[in-house]
Amino acid sequence: MTTLPGDPPGGRRAMAVWGIGVSVYFVAVIFRTSLGVAGLDAADRFHVNASALSTFSILQLLVYAGMQIPVGLLVDRLGTKKVLTIGVVLFTAGQLGFAFSPSYGTALASRALLGCGDAMTFISVLRLGTRWFPARRGPLVAQLAGLVGMAGNLVSTLVLARLLHGVGWTAAFGGSALAGVVVLVLMLLFLKDHPEGHEPEPFPHQGAAYVRRQIAASWREPGTRLGLWVHFTTQFPAMVFLLLWGLPFLVQAQGLSRATAGELLTLVVLSNMVVGLVYGQIIARHHAARLPLALGTVGATAVVWAATLAYPADRAPMWLLIVLCTVLGSCGPASMIGFDFARPANPAERQGTASGITNMGGFVASMTTLFAIGVLLDATGDNYTVAFSVVFVLQALGVSQILRLRGRVARRERERLVASRVETVHVPA
Repeated sequence: MTTLPGDPPGGRRAMAVWGIGVSVYFVAVIFRTSLGVAGLDAADRFHVNASALSTFSILQLLVYAGMQIPVGLLVDRLGTKKVLTIGVVLFTAGQLGFAFSPSYGTALASRALLGCGDAMTFISVLRLGTRWFPARRGPLVAQLAGLVGMAGNLVSTLVLARLLHGVGWTAAFGGSALAGVVVLVLMLLFLKDHPEGHEPEPFPHQGAAYVRRQIAASWREPGTRLGLWVHFTTQFPAMVFLLLWGLPFLVQAQGLSRATAGELLTLVVLSNMVVGLVYGQIIARHHAARLPLALGTVGATAVVWAATLAYPADRAPMWLLIVLCTVLGSCGPASMIGFDFARPANPAERQGTASGITNMGGFVASMTTLFAIGVLLDATGDNYTVAFSVVFVLQALGVSQILRLRGRVARRERERLVASRVETVHVPA
């Protein structure tokens, strides 16, 4: 794919500006996943059971998912810098509030605030990438953004976990909130929405009618809907594992030490980073590989998840847990493929809205699974085999929708390709 005449040039300056934006997402992921290494500590600190513990992550994801379309509209309307600024202030305040929360109720409110700010980061970073890099770099830039996010997860599993058990709850969470202040200063000083000469068209529309048109137009595109279901089906197993239930499963059900369990969670993150680079390069070169990669990831995840839960002995062997965590690492990169269906299906003025719709998918699935696992664990006396089996239900739902939409998307993409060739032929030299 060649660079289009209107494409931004990319280059070192683009990397520097995009790097500031993606550093905000990096910090947001640290804050988002911090509960994953503190789940057992949170249960002791606030004296709650599994269902109440899962409510922390459910509420955070509920706010996150519910904010996706409004945030997409805001990004299209206000631009990246303004939305990211609001997001940083909110998620930093949420992390700080969580550090000093004296009760379960105030801790819940803090996680909700954090989820609201977190919701404003990823779509903004995707938008920043489309404004600063050529369209042909889109898949790789998106995967790199996801990779940086997983690096934030790595900080949670390696650094924050040690701080938590070294300096205590308040110092660990309160100290980490300083990272939000640092990225806020960098962003205010150096971030720009777009390079010179590539200003977006003036934004003439306002009001509820425009909002409805933006959402309706994005949803009418089969690529947007397919993107949502790809994101829904691929992301949530790893998200649920890293965000809350992986550590309790490995410690309580598999009998591992916290240190060993932490190493396995780290393996998920490292695998994600490696697979993200591979998927990004494959899709950039072979656009037709998008759906096979997504469905292949879902199939591999289901097989290894089932093998772990159904292992004849009470506990799975270490080699199988290593395979499970390695395969789970492919879920995040596979979810990014959803944006590669939504992005070309929508014009530039709808990119934020379409990305918001797509990004809802995985977080709705994660929220549903987190809640179901917590309820089933309480109902079955901590039977992880039963509780974790809910994953297969959501995977089946998602795959059915992907298969239903794939033909429509392929036809629509062929129509756009033919139309673009006709326009090229008729453009005067």
